[in-house]
Amino acid sequence: MEVVQVLHMNKGNGEASYAQNSKVQNKILTIAKPIIEEALFELLGSNNVMSIESMGIADLGCSSGPNALLIVSEIVDYIHAQLSSGLLHPSSSSVEFRVFLNDLFSNDFNTVFMSLPAFYNKLREDDRYKRLLGANHNLFISAVPGSFYGRLFARKSLHFVHSSSSLHWLSQVPPSLDSKAFPAPNKGKIYISKSSPQSVLDAYSRQFQEDFSMFLKSRAEEIVGGGRMVLSFMGRPTLDPTTEQSCYQWELLALALMSMVSDGLVAEEKVDSFNAPYYAPCAEELKLELQKDGSFILDRLEAFEIDWDGGADVVDDHQAIPVNGYESVDYDQMVAKRGNRVAKTIRAVVESMIEAHFGTEIMDELFRRYAELVTNHLSKTRTKYINLVISLIRRN
Repeated sequence: MEVVQVLHMNKGNGEASYAQNSKVQNKILTIAKPIIEEALFELLGSNNVMSIESMGIADLGCSSGPNALLIVSEIVDYIHAQLSSGLLHPSSSSVEFRVFLNDLFSNDFNTVFMSLPAFYNKLREDDRYKRLLGANHNLFISAVPGSFYGRLFARKSLHFVHSSSSLHWLSQVPPSLDSKAFPAPNKGKIYISKSSPQSVLDAYSRQFQEDFSMFLKSRAEEIVGGGRMVLSFMGRPTLDPTTEQSCYQWELLALALMSMVSDGLVAEEKVDSFNAPYYAPCAEELKLELQKDGSFILDRLEAFEIDWDGGADVVDDHQAIPVNGYESVDYDQMVAKRGNRVAKTIRAVVESMIEAHFGTEIMDELFRRYAELVTNHLSKTRTKYINLVISLIRRN
């Protein structure tokens, strides 16, 4: 499977689109916001940007939908607030901002482009931004398609780099798990699981190490000395890669596929030959790769728990049923709604890959079964994602 060709979030604004099913990713952006602001504050107060005329900002893995320009808006908001407070150098008021939105070639950039006029109009109509952007509105947004596991920008052209919900995607399925391997090394599974042999765990770990190392080397070329980078992605809390927080959503998807195998709807060989290009690292793995690369200083590393459905408000979702004059929550219905939300969220993210391998005709039935399995799981426990946020400083 060529990841760069088939991996993209579901396009458009329909019911199954990423635009309509990206609450988890929005939650991650919200959690990381204070860390992003802290990194920006330190960057803006450093000698590296006090006299620059053009600031380079990149968002890697921008995707599409309402989250695509959210980080751009928040960065502009924060810089404006610092400028208004007088904390920025006086010459900063004339700085031009070059914002680069990056994702793979198959990303729905058209939806992003269509949202830009409204975004620019909002800025032009807001008096707060006139001092920051100047008479010519010195904010320039462009798209840079391509894999971030390699060079994307000119040397020393960036001052701040952000990436959210992207670096857990690998550049490729580990080669030793290639679909032509026989017997299938990860039979009946599509990612790491409790029953996966050690060779599968090692293959995924090696691929992550290679990819993250290439990511750091590429960014080290592109970011100026003293520049900042804030990265948020799915991870795990322990050294054990089979922990539920890092892999159980894939386990349930494998179970849904195998149930379709049992019913004669999917060939078992199809399941055996599919492996997700995904890896949720632990903090120790990140620190090791940062130490080996040596180009960045680890300024901060935090781990946060996030509900599978993004932490929906129970009050908005339950059906209240009167019992003896009081309202009682139908928890089965509430959990079923959460299960459906999780299934829609996962579908919006992985459908392009699943469809490329299994075909379009099974998608609705697959994710109906997946929703049932997730609902059953959530009725027993509240497994959560672990999101890692790291803040890095480019060494001078």
